[in-house]
Amino acid sequence: MKIHFIGIGGIGISGLAQYMRFQGHEVSGSDISDTKITKKLRSLGIEVTVPHSADAIKDQDLVIHSAIIRPDNPEIIAANKKGIKVLARREALKDILADRKVYSVAGAHGKSTTTAILASIMCGSSIIGAESKSFGSNVRYEEDNNVMIFEADESDGSFLNSNPYCSIVINAEPEHMEYYDYNYDRFYDSYKTFIKSAKCRVLNAEDPFLSSLVHEIDAAWLYPSKDITNIEYVLKDDEPHTRFTLKNLGTFEVWGFGKHIALDASLAILAAHESMDIEEIRENLLKFKGIKKRFDIVGSELNSVIIDDYGHHPTEIKATFNSVKEYAMLKGFSKITAIWQPHKYSRTIDNLEEFTKCFEGADELIILPVWSAGEATRDIDFIKEFSKYNLTMADNIKRANNNITIVKDKEDLKTLNDGLIIGFGAGDITYQIRGAG
Repeated sequence: MKIHFIGIGGIGISGLAQYMRFQGHEVSGSDISDTKITKKLRSLGIEVTVPHSADAIKDQDLVIHSAIIRPDNPEIIAANKKGIKVLARREALKDILADRKVYSVAGAHGKSTTTAILASIMCGSSIIGAESKSFGSNVRYEEDNNVMIFEADESDGSFLNSNPYCSIVINAEPEHMEYYDYNYDRFYDSYKTFIKSAKCRVLNAEDPFLSSLVHEIDAAWLYPSKDITNIEYVLKDDEPHTRFTLKNLGTFEVWGFGKHIALDASLAILAAHESMDIEEIRENLLKFKGIKKRFDIVGSELNSVIIDDYGHHPTEIKATFNSVKEYAMLKGFSKITAIWQPHKYSRTIDNLEEFTKCFEGADELIILPVWSAGEATRDIDFIKEFSKYNLTMADNIKRANNNITIVKDKEDLKTLNDGLIIGFGAGDITYQIRGAG
């Protein structure tokens, strides 16, 4: 089959495109600009058109588009004129995953990490919303294995079409509520439908919503506060690891720092234990090496470490920042500098009070301009709201070796070259802090 993906540069769509290519389909795609993802897709033999163009639609059998693609996109119009079937990504999932034994991971926070940990433990294909360092990609394909380890997305309701054999839910914190018309009943009903559609279920019993289902749904329930014990943080070859005991299953060790890492790993262990021996799980868990842009150590010298983190919601940032404090203590660093690029005006304003709390413990906070993601500009008084911090407002940062230079009005304000330096955000801060743009 010839399949064309509109918005192929997105991490979710690119995963599906690679997977279908591995399955033997002829795959093409398009996006608004070239990125590392589109370049990688080309290296796999996928034709990518930049920018979107009606000329990209030729004789394909199917066109699949990401959630943000509008009906007036020239390729959508061209496909409709030619009578080519057009599906949104969430609609296409039904067919793509129809014959797979899908371990489907959902939740507002921790999806990518939990999916990548499970992919390290279990054999099978996997599609993750981030690059797993264990296999250097967001996609792994195993031809002779029916298992699919899949990061499911609630932001557009597509997790309902992921054909879950096992539904794994880390948390059900309201996020992306615009898709659900800010209707909380609709939001939670979607989660309930997702959970009930699976034969096997692994759920966090201490999530406020999921806890209400304990007596209603048969599942492997995890009570983190009592099931996960003896948590300790250790450095192995200067890399962060969390050691913990899970229920009566013994001690486990996983890459990364924090209670949230132990939680993610525990859910993955319980999901895998449905079909795997616990000793094999314990051994395979050590294969997990983290994921790109999640507590991603991108620079390390004797007196300084630079970390890139995708966290862009207060819950994510707070959890990661607690890990940062543990890491700094073990490394013997006395200074922590946080650099934050707010993601979307709407998210920043909706969660402003929580954002003001999640950097507590930072010796210095540097705030970059809001990454708008296409939203209209809105006024936010960061200087007033974050006045309790040692605050610097900047325009951008520059990376040279293990030094970060803070720039304002095209002038270099200061250079950071000691202690632990961490950047948070889902915009282009990841390229700035890596010195890649």
